[in-house]
Amino acid sequence: MNTIRLGVADDQATVREALAIMLDLDPDIEVVATATNGEEATELAATHRPDVLLMDLNMPVLDGVEATRRIRETNPATAILVLTTFEDDASILAALQAGASGYLTKEADRATILQAVRTAAQGQTVLAPAVQQRLLSLASRQPSAAPPDDPQISLTAREREILQLIGEGLRNPEIAAHLVISEATVKTHINNLFAKAGFHSRADAVRYALRFQNSPGTP
Repeated sequence: MNTIRLGVADDQATVREALAIMLDLDPDIEVVATATNGEEATELAATHRPDVLLMDLNMPVLDGVEATRRIRETNPATAILVLTTFEDDASILAALQAGASGYLTKEADRATILQAVRTAAQGQTVLAPAVQQRLLSLASRQPSAAPPDDPQISLTAREREILQLIGEGLRNPEIAAHLVISEATVKTHINNLFAKAGFHSRADAVRYALRFQNSPGTP
């Protein structure tokens, strides 16, 4: 496995330094730079082009949501993994809509953060269990009518099943086990699904599933 280049953005020095030291100890991870606010985070992404950037939300100068949006526009290869104290609906949705690949709270332990960094580096979505439940609960309360700009995506029944499971945060091996099919078959369906829907990442699929899963005629 190639070394994962990691950036850390947090305005609290003790948190930022502790994360950098803790994660840099892992042989698969190299912390390339740290930032104290959102503006520095965008500069970090442009200069160092990390594979993954740990992003706090409540930072001065430029908040984490806007920093995430700018980085995703200018450096789309960098996955943004939110690590924050906030787990309210508005913060979670804002971060994901801005393009974050994952959302963890600072209650997460070292092993959880390390696994999340590895997962994000592979282009997959990472959601803390509590965050996942909040999103699913929020999605279930959304109005059933799809917005007018909803793309008309023609999916097979299996692709709809897989999209729903992606929206629930399941990874490919878990989807394969749930549907009793091979992981290779799951990958084939996901590739077809991404091609039809124009998704560029798993995060795109999660956001679509959460937004449209209750809309008539859509997954």
